[in-house]
Amino acid sequence: MTLPDTHHAIEAVWRIESPTLIASMARMVGDVGLAEDLAQDAFLAALERWPTTGVPDKPGAWLMATAKRRAIDRLRHGKMAERRHGELGIELDARQEAAVRNLDAALDDPVGDDLLGLMFTTCHAVLSTEARTALTLRLLGGLTTGEIARAFLVPEPTIAQRIVRAKRALREARVPLEVPRGAELTARLGSVLEVIYLIFNEGYAATAGADMMRPALCDDALRLGRILAELTPEAAEVHGLVALMEIQASRTRTRVDPTGRPVLLFDQDRSRWDYVLVQRGLAALARAEWLGTPLGPYTLQAAIAACHARARSNEATDWTRIVALYDALAELMPSPVVELNRAVALSMMYGPAAGLEAIEGLIALPSMANYYLLPGVRGDFLFKLGRFDEARVEFERAASLTRNARERHLLLERAATCTRG
Repeated sequence: MTLPDTHHAIEAVWRIESPTLIASMARMVGDVGLAEDLAQDAFLAALERWPTTGVPDKPGAWLMATAKRRAIDRLRHGKMAERRHGELGIELDARQEAAVRNLDAALDDPVGDDLLGLMFTTCHAVLSTEARTALTLRLLGGLTTGEIARAFLVPEPTIAQRIVRAKRALREARVPLEVPRGAELTARLGSVLEVIYLIFNEGYAATAGADMMRPALCDDALRLGRILAELTPEAAEVHGLVALMEIQASRTRTRVDPTGRPVLLFDQDRSRWDYVLVQRGLAALARAEWLGTPLGPYTLQAAIAACHARARSNEATDWTRIVALYDALAELMPSPVVELNRAVALSMMYGPAAGLEAIEGLIALPSMANYYLLPGVRGDFLFKLGRFDEARVEFERAASLTRNARERHLLLERAATCTRG
């Protein structure tokens, strides 16, 4: 294996193994930041050794053993002892060897709870949403600071600062790396799901920049969701979120044309959807529906996505069921965005005039003033009604509000079509 091939292999191993490695070390040293340092030390050791010795048969075990030795070295040299001495105010000299033995034994324990605990830690409410997202991608997604910055079109120093501050905030708040129980688990699980879906959505429909999609982010979110589903098999909404992401991801290769131009759902070639992902999504949805009474917001959204996935054409889509599902979603989670999507479904059942009437009440809402999809949808209804001048104004307004270059170009194209009409 050539040197570049070895480096690629090491990076691939890191992406796969680093969450488990960091989670296990964090449990032992009680500090997410220090745990990442130890894991990074092991990764650097691999970069130094593996090009010469080759990638081990069990690379994850090699990294874990190396990180453990680094932790023991730090403990024996007093670096960790000094930190804990200051925090706990006790003599640790006599306990150092015992701590080493405990570290050695505890790292042999199953890591499922460690991974889950790390998820709940990186998504803790003490952090802002932006900080949760960055830290989750860094520690659980295995992304570098530069990769996260490029994914969200944010300067790298900004992301680095968020990550440093997030680690400090967790340390200062003494947030334990543990899986909450009972009602607290249910309450905090929502934050974890929110972060995972936020990552997925940024990949599925980029809010800014020149690209319509960033598929790598979708892949990272799906991987995190699948891990979470394995670790919380009885949590209906986790399976609901996985179902939603699997089904949406199935459309990835049809959402843009060869030039990168967006292709709307109604214009996509459904024969090119990934039906392996569709089947995975439907299976996850079935599990969520079996576990969940009543159904939660992610499961309801997955059920809506499933209506599209099961239909081989727009005409074959069960729009009546979709409207009913949006009604249930609006009752559970009232939102003008839900109402906007419901209006689109109504227009498919009763025509564009019904859709236009359904969104009139949204126009004056302050929360929708800068939401580009509202004038975009309104423009579409007006265009179908033959009110081309009004439609052009709406498309141009939508184009002025979006920060995504591909979306802007598509909306301006539609505005130009109105002028020709």
